[in-house]
Amino acid sequence: MSVLSHTISQITEELSTDECKRLSYLCGDLDPDCFSADPRGTLHTLLSQTRVDGVFLMELVLKIKRYDLLREVLSTSKSSVEGMLRTRQAVPEYRSLMADVSEDMDAEDLKSLSFLLRGTLPKQKLENVQSFLDIVVELEKLDQLSSEKTGFIEDCLRSIHRTDLARKISRFQHTAVMANPEVCPPERAQHFRPPAAHTSSGFSSGFSLGSCKGWQTHKFCDTQTPVKKEAARSSSGSGCQEEVYRMTDPIGVCLIIDCVGTEGDDLEQAFLALRFSVTLHRLLSERELESTLRAVSRQQELHTAGVFVCCIISRSRSSLLLATDPLAPGLSLDALRTLFTPRSCPGLAGKPKLFFIQSYEECEACVGPGDGELETDGPVSSCRSRAVPEDADVFWSHCWTDGHQLETPGHRSVYLQALRAALTDTRKRAHLIDMHTAVNRAVYEHNRRSAESSYTINLRHTLRKTLYLS
Repeated sequence: MSVLSHTISQITEELSTDECKRLSYLCGDLDPDCFSADPRGTLHTLLSQTRVDGVFLMELVLKIKRYDLLREVLSTSKSSVEGMLRTRQAVPEYRSLMADVSEDMDAEDLKSLSFLLRGTLPKQKLENVQSFLDIVVELEKLDQLSSEKTGFIEDCLRSIHRTDLARKISRFQHTAVMANPEVCPPERAQHFRPPAAHTSSGFSSGFSLGSCKGWQTHKFCDTQTPVKKEAARSSSGSGCQEEVYRMTDPIGVCLIIDCVGTEGDDLEQAFLALRFSVTLHRLLSERELESTLRAVSRQQELHTAGVFVCCIISRSRSSLLLATDPLAPGLSLDALRTLFTPRSCPGLAGKPKLFFIQSYEECEACVGPGDGELETDGPVSSCRSRAVPEDADVFWSHCWTDGHQLETPGHRSVYLQALRAALTDTRKRAHLIDMHTAVNRAVYEHNRRSAESSYTINLRHTLRKTLYLS
């Protein structure tokens, strides 16, 4: 065995599983599945097969902050290695950054981040998450994260209130842009897949670059739109100007359809307080529901509105809204979304379109032909919607729970209560993403306390700019 190979063995024997993952990631390779059985052996093999010299090995050990191994195994010191690396660094700054962020994430942060990404990453992957790097690797596979595309994970960290780590990533991106000013930073896009969202909620397993016809893209078509680009406050520490959707007065049009008859009034008051032009319809049949949606999509008022909001409270079956007709075929969520695409509703082209849907699943009616296409994954035995909002500028928040909850006297939707509270919180400006983070948190806390009456949120968005509802 060579001296270097022996040194590698000495180092890997001293590392924890998490340190092995970080070291392997810094080398440019990471397969989390390989680390469960023999993390040290896997890392030793990787290092042995990689062109590793003594200086590179010192750099790796320095990056994981094992200064004791620098001293005891490599016979050097932290300051000496830092001096050598001033003129020579083999580990990319991006990988060092992700490893540092991983080290600073605790178990509660990982739990919050995993919950946030339920729509972006498959359930099986999220169940096996043991470190932030596990998430990083999966997002990289989806082309959702890279050295040139950090906005998504930065926004996720802000959403779980780790703004300190988000600032680290923002500074890295700003430094990269300043070092290469000819390269435009990518659009910032976030999924509270739910979002975003993802395989666990019946959507596909994440966003990827591709055709601008699909919801699963962050590379949007340029659309001719009267919406102007406005510079608002600077992003934290980034030095870049934040693009914000243009607001009007009233801010926009809000359509509320309450087919259950419980909380439409509360939502109406919340959006009126935000200076929306609000229309509330109660207890519509399926035919009336579709007719109302179609009529609103043709309103001239949408051409001057800055934002469109659609709130629906209804019983449902799979991806079908039943309105007040339990035996009717149902209106598909995909048909709802299609009514407000730029092709069907030119007045909303380039403008944010927000959908907030509370559905009460009638799962006993879901047995029948075609059920093989449905997933029954989640804290409640609910069927997953297949409707996938397409095109840019869509914010899609769909919450569902067991329809039996409506039989409880005085029932109030935890999701809708949290949404109303976030909308009417006068202590801060109504930033849409922050607002929905508060909704996520309230629902998550309810589910933790009351698993028998839990809710599932499917959050997806293709917003291209920041949106404030005030």
